Amino acid sequence: MELKLDTDKMIARIEDGIGWMIFNQPEKRNAMSLAMRQAVPKILDEFQRNDDVRVVVMTGAGDKAFVSGADISEFDEQRATPEQIAAYNKQTEQSGQAYNNLQKPLIAMIRGFCIGGGLATALKADLRYAADNSEFGIPAARLGLGYGYDAVRGIMDFVGPAYAAEILFTARRFKAPDALRMGLVNGVLPAAELEAYVRATAAAIAENAPLTIKLAKASIREHRKDPANRDLALCQQLLDNCMSSADYIEGRHAFLEKRKAQFKGR
Repeated sequence: MELKLDTDKMIARIEDGIGWMIFNQPEKRNAMSLAMRQAVPKILDEFQRNDDVRVVVMTGAGDKAFVSGADISEFDEQRATPEQIAAYNKQTEQSGQAYNNLQKPLIAMIRGFCIGGGLATALKADLRYAADNSEFGIPAARLGLGYGYDAVRGIMDFVGPAYAAEILFTARRFKAPDALRMGLVNGVLPAAELEAYVRATAAAIAENAPLTIKLAKASIREHRKDPANRDLALCQQLLDNCMSSADYIEGRHAFLEKRKAQFKGR
C-alpha cells in the first residue's frame, strides 16, 4: 500500500509489516526541501497509527545519497527573512517531533552521502546500516550555520565529545569505516548486500513482540534524557502492559510448544 502525499519528493508505502519512507529527490542527492520536511510528519504519524506497521525503514532514492543535507537552493526563497527562518525552523521542529512520537523501531538504510541534516536525520533512527561507499559529515563550519545545544548533544549521544568535536570542527567527510569506528552506524555492508540485510533485519523485528519492543525503545529514549526529566512512570506502565498482555501468554505457549509465536501487539 502506498500513501498519498502532497509531494512526489517523498515516497511512503507499507509492505509486509514494514513502513518505507523514501527521500525522493535523487537529482539533488535527496537534499531535503521544505515540501519534504512537511511530508515527514504525515508519513510517520500514519505509520504510528497503522497496526500493520511493525517497523519503519527510511532511505534515499537511488544509490548516490541518503540525504545530502538541506536543499540550499531554496534558502533565498525560504530562509531569507527572519519571518521565513522562523517558519522554516517551526516546520523543522514539527518534523523532529514526528520522529519523537514514533514508538516503533526506525531503521536508516544509508547509501552514498549522509551529510549535514542528512546525518541529523539518520541519527533519529534506532538502528543505522550503511553501504561501504557511504560518506558522512556536517559541513556547518564551512557554511556559517549554527548547531544548537540539542543538535550537538544528539551527536555526542552516539559518538562522545571527542568525535563530536572532530566532526563539527573539521567539517570533513568521513568514510563508512570511520563512521562505524565512531559509532555513527551499527554496521557497514557491501552496497550490493545492504538492502537485503536491512530487509532481513526489519523482518526479524516485525516478527517480534511489539509491546516488548515499544518498552525497550521507550527505556532507551528515557535513558538519553537528563535524569530529572526521565519518565520512569511511563516505562513502568509499558512494562506492566507487556507482562499482562496476550502476547506474553502467546510467547510462553509458543516456546513450550516449540513453534513460532504469532504476536498481535496486545
